[in-house]
Amino acid sequence: MDDATHEHGAADYTHWLNDDTDFQQCFVCGQRNPFGLQLVFRSDGTRIMADFMGEARHQGFPGVVHGGILASILDEAMGRVSVLEHRWAMTGKLELRYRAPAPINVTLRVFAEATDSRSRLIRVKGWIARVDDPSVIVCEAEGLFLPLPKKVRDEAVANYPGLADFFPPATP
Repeated sequence: MDDATHEHGAADYTHWLNDDTDFQQCFVCGQRNPFGLQLVFRSDGTRIMADFMGEARHQGFPGVVHGGILASILDEAMGRVSVLEHRWAMTGKLELRYRAPAPINVTLRVFAEATDSRSRLIRVKGWIARVDDPSVIVCEAEGLFLPLPKKVRDEAVANYPGLADFFPPATP
C-alpha cells in the first residue's frame, strides 16, 4: 500500500501517531510494553497532544512525577510533530526547563508543535500543563529533530516487518 493512500486518505498521516504494528515496545507509547507509559497521541492538525497521569511508580520526590519521565514524554510528543509532515524524525537536541512540580494522580497534557521546518531539521517546542489548571506549565522544551536515517528505518523494518507501512520511506 502506498504511504499516501492509507485508509485515512492521501493527506492524512495522523494514523502514524500511534504504533499498531507488531512492535509496540516504545517506553512512552508502546501499548505492549508493560513497563511503559502507554500514551496515546492525537493531533488537532498543527499540534501533537497526549494525556498522562503519574502514579506512585513514576515518582522522583514524594508525590511528584520524576523529571526524567516528563522529559521522555516531551521527547516523544515533540518527535511526533514530524508525522504531520509525512516523515519521521529523531531527537538531535532537547532542552528542558522545569517550571513547577508535576504532582502524581493529576492529569497532565503534553503539547508539541513545529516552530520551523526544513528538509534536514524540524525545530519544535513542547510543554506539559496541568489539565485541571492549564495555566500551570510544569515543564517546557525546545528541540531539534532530524530525519530518521535510512539505516535505522531499514533495521527496524527487518526486525519488525509491520513497521514497513508505519514508517514512510527514509531519506538516504
